[in-house]
Amino acid sequence: MQLYVIGVNHTTAPIQIREHVAFNSEHLVSALRELTLHDASEAAILSTCNRTELYCRTDNPNKPLNWLSKYHHLEASSIQPYIYTLPNDEAVKHAFRVASGLDSMVLGEPQILGQFKQSVKIAQEAGTLGTMLHKLFQSTFEVAKEVRTNTDIGANSISMAAAAVKLAQRIFGNISEQKVLFIGAGEMIELCADHFSVQKPKSMTVANRTIERGSNLAAKIGGHAILLNDLPERFADFDIVITSTASQLPIVGLGMVESAIKTRKHRPIFMVDLAVPRDIEAEVAELDDVFLYTVDDLAQVVSDGMVNRQEAALDAEIIVSARVENFMHWLKKREAVPTIKALRDQAEVMRKFELEKALKLIQKGESVDKVLEALSNALTNKFLHAPSHALNLAHGDEHTRLENTLKQLYQIKDLND
Repeated sequence: MQLYVIGVNHTTAPIQIREHVAFNSEHLVSALRELTLHDASEAAILSTCNRTELYCRTDNPNKPLNWLSKYHHLEASSIQPYIYTLPNDEAVKHAFRVASGLDSMVLGEPQILGQFKQSVKIAQEAGTLGTMLHKLFQSTFEVAKEVRTNTDIGANSISMAAAAVKLAQRIFGNISEQKVLFIGAGEMIELCADHFSVQKPKSMTVANRTIERGSNLAAKIGGHAILLNDLPERFADFDIVITSTASQLPIVGLGMVESAIKTRKHRPIFMVDLAVPRDIEAEVAELDDVFLYTVDDLAQVVSDGMVNRQEAALDAEIIVSARVENFMHWLKKREAVPTIKALRDQAEVMRKFELEKALKLIQKGESVDKVLEALSNALTNKFLHAPSHALNLAHGDEHTRLENTLKQLYQIKDLND
């Protein structure tokens, strides 16, 4: 069984691919249990707008990959070109880099760490974490904390939320005259709402599946809430639309937007779709008077301040590399545990056999001193028989390597030292 990371991200796959392998958080527990039933002994799934990754312990990385394609009703060949499969130390390094913000679309962004921790929490609830992954994630979060504490990787970082505000300002100039609609009430929408509220737009509305959660966010930003079912009648009211839900199907369709454009008499609508799978039908981008951006479209905007963060990333990479070595050292020690146990079990069998033989001799009246002498000689001979026999049979370079190994194991010094 080896450690693997199998997945896609914003650098290997466009959103058209990522949205087909994304996981709804509500179904992660059942998905994890299904994955570990036959295809992996341990597993966790990290699924965000920019990546879907399987962290697993398995004897064959093709098993989790085939499971991923079957789970999403896809042909394995359709996603294979976009998949990366990272084994052992590469997997460890990848986990450390992801949690530290080194592998994000926005270099140094902090949201990924919270998303990573939530994924691990769900895996714990599903009961799919074993000793290896538990240790990996514990180390991962320690490394992320060290990177944040000792480097400026997060300095001048522009989040997706801030990028959305910047783009809106390019379209409208002053946002204070615009009406903003937020679709969804999750963490990303809440972050966007905080950024837009600073600009004091004309109004802010939250559309959500449940009115209670939408009302809680609306109250926080001084807006009001509506249900998703109200969108067709209300959509034309809004100049700026920001959406990020966990829906597996588009919420905003082409017909809804076309109708809104007519009602607005072609006044422009600025839209940012931060969801994966997408909340807005892709065809909407082809409409006149609509400015639609997806998470992939924001890459240029979020690159502001990249130079300083790239310099900090060099320091962060040094920390990551050192911690990868530490983890792999732990892993190698753990891999040696079965061998050590077998060695001890074998020695214990020898010890018990010779002890029983010695006790029988004592019971027959043999001298204790002679019995103890015989016992010690027998144990010494049995313990040294295998290495001595192997050394006698070895020749050439093999003999030299084995001799040096035995000297190291038994701490034997050369006579010339």
